Amino acid sequence: MSLQSTISARGPAYRPWLEEARATINLSLPLILTNVAQTLINATDVILIGWLGSRMLAAGALGTNLYFAFLIFGIGFVSAVSPMVARELGERRHSVRDVRRTVRQGLWASVAICVPFWLLLWHTEAVLVAIGQEPELAAIAGTYMRGLQWAMLPFLWYLVLRAFIAALERPFWSLVVGIAGVLINAIVVWGLVFGKLGLPALGIVGAGIGSTISALAMFAGMAIVCMVHPKFRRYHVFGRFWRADWPRLLALFRLGLPIGIAVAFEVTVFNLAVFLMGLIGAADVAAHAIAIQICALCFMVPLGFSQAATIRVGRAYGAGDREAIRLAGWTPYVLGIAFMSCTAITIFLAPGFLIGIFVDRSDPGNAEVVALAVSFLGIAALFQVFDGAQVIGGGMLRGLHDTRVPMLYAALGFWGIGVATSVVLGFGFKLGGIGIWIGLACGLASVSMLLLQRWLRRGTLRLEGTAA
Repeated sequence: MSLQSTISARGPAYRPWLEEARATINLSLPLILTNVAQTLINATDVILIGWLGSRMLAAGALGTNLYFAFLIFGIGFVSAVSPMVARELGERRHSVRDVRRTVRQGLWASVAICVPFWLLLWHTEAVLVAIGQEPELAAIAGTYMRGLQWAMLPFLWYLVLRAFIAALERPFWSLVVGIAGVLINAIVVWGLVFGKLGLPALGIVGAGIGSTISALAMFAGMAIVCMVHPKFRRYHVFGRFWRADWPRLLALFRLGLPIGIAVAFEVTVFNLAVFLMGLIGAADVAAHAIAIQICALCFMVPLGFSQAATIRVGRAYGAGDREAIRLAGWTPYVLGIAFMSCTAITIFLAPGFLIGIFVDRSDPGNAEVVALAVSFLGIAALFQVFDGAQVIGGGMLRGLHDTRVPMLYAALGFWGIGVATSVVLGFGFKLGGIGIWIGLACGLASVSMLLLQRWLRRGTLRLEGTAA
């Protein structure tokens, strides 16, 4: 039999996988690049604050991580817009009214969660002192937060609109807006931190104000796209914005709260790690901030695959197509793990080069920070695959509107296993920051295995039972 005839004979067996891989990559790539752009905004702030000195970098890390402890819940919560819209489009391809209802209530819900968070973040200095952080660093972080915290609402609104156009499988415009946000943030933060371009030199608080300005610009850009682009404007997502839709808002809360809590369990473990580092020393905090930024940048790729999995699985779920659900889930899972295997090798082989992006390795004053960061990245290389597996596994299950059990898995894995291991190894066995990072790796590994088991079990149930 000829090669061509062999391929033709086997075609039906593998062609659906190739088609799904192509569709997944086409959807994931703009999402990944948008995620990278969003990470670059935070990385830009870290780099510019780092130029002010290691103590400013440590204070900025404390403030940023407290801010993200609240923001990440909001990010997870509003991400429920994506599977809801995807399912609606899977059930009725040309649905307009239901899609519009979901997007509007996503915007409403963003306001509802931001107000109490703002009240808490206004007292950042007191919160940090209460959990044992150095008073001087806490005071600097509190000043930084007074400019940063207002970025939360426009950023969440931007994410709601991004979820809307991504569920329509047109994520390119969110990439355009995200790149513009990176440029705006870099220019404005640089100007406000160092007094360039005729702007006042505000130091670390300028970084917070610059981030707020860039978030406003990103939301404005996405809003213009939604109102002008022919594909999106027919939904009139801002029409009668003031009109309540309590059933849809309740449905969004039911799906979004477990997602927000699960994501918060994950990210707050890393935030807690910063505060635990603060109990050890400023050098550990600075090294942790560098290592986390590098890992976060790598994480954006599996996160993009996770978002694509939610949309593709959600559409198949809405259509009631079991085979399409299977393809839509496993394809990004395999692609994501393959990528994270490559990042693990890169981090292991070239930690010094990566660290040099953030601090001057030739400066003797940074020697301790660099040495610690190299150690942390060595452990990070080991958990890259688990990190990718757990985020994509969560995205697959969200496409099935399965969020409650994964939330419990996140609590058990990240806090019951990850935090406990970090504290025992870091302080009980006196391993310091190394012990804390080993604990993070254990948490990621346990959650990834639990979510994989959950996905395998979901495949044995009827479609109607997937949200149980």
